[in-house]
Amino acid sequence: MNPSAGQTLEKAGAENFPVAPFFLPAAWRDDLMAVYGFARLVDDAGDGDLADPAATATLLGVEQRPPVTPSAQPGPPDPAEVAFRLALLDGLEHDLDRVFETALRPGGADRPRHPLMSALVPLVDRHGLTPEPFRRLIEANRVDQTTTRYATYDDLIGYCTLSADPVGRLVLAIAGVATPERIVLSDAVCSALQVVEHVQDVAEDLARGRIYLPTEDLERFGVTEEELAAPTATGAVRELIAFEVERARTLLDRGAPLVGTVRGRLRLLLAGFTAGGYAALAAVEDAGYDVLAQQAKPDKRRLAAKAAAIFAKGR
Repeated sequence: MNPSAGQTLEKAGAENFPVAPFFLPAAWRDDLMAVYGFARLVDDAGDGDLADPAATATLLGVEQRPPVTPSAQPGPPDPAEVAFRLALLDGLEHDLDRVFETALRPGGADRPRHPLMSALVPLVDRHGLTPEPFRRLIEANRVDQTTTRYATYDDLIGYCTLSADPVGRLVLAIAGVATPERIVLSDAVCSALQVVEHVQDVAEDLARGRIYLPTEDLERFGVTEEELAAPTATGAVRELIAFEVERARTLLDRGAPLVGTVRGRLRLLLAGFTAGGYAALAAVEDAGYDVLAQQAKPDKRRLAAKAAAIFAKGR
């Protein structure tokens, strides 16, 4: 694997929840890291965070070149950078086509070009996965290039169906336990985790020119975009964040019974995912709902304790 791909996978340690913990069978860990690698690669392409964007473009056969001098200013990327990111996402989708062609015709297909895409081939074949959840993750990053504000909470949840829910569906498929009932619960958990991340990352997202807090909520609490750009949160911003925390917790509560529908090590994994969301919300609360001064990160001991409790109760 090339150094750039390795740097992408190293980001797993910074997530709110364990991506592929040690207690899982080795095959599951490999499959989950392959899914994570794909999702992280796509996100990095969409956010302009690739370690070597020009090399990635060359690898994928993307003709569009990165801007000679990318904008380092806060705010949305300039049109040339947006065009390059969209071209990269198109290149990744073409490589995804190669993944499924290779899985279907191992000897006669054009193999995927990026190593993190190649890693998907064995699990696509082994678990009979479909392209849809992978395409949704790519589409979420296309949306990020053109949509920087969400008018309503429903609009934001609609975005989460692209950016978050597919990951949970892939986990269920890899474990061989995907049912309509579990998918509904998984979607709630994954959307909740995405909302939690948006709450944690208000300052970081604004630096990219994006606000994921619904506009209707900003207006309800009288919060301006200028206040979100401040070094510390005003009282109104704290009230808004407290509201979003409770909204995310309600959604997480709705999906948490997913844990109780499975057994063994998968149950422990799903308990860890869910506990990561609750622990992140607790970290935001401990910070007095000031997510502007610094990013609130979950305490690992609290996360482990919460995971154990969820595992025992099944929710």
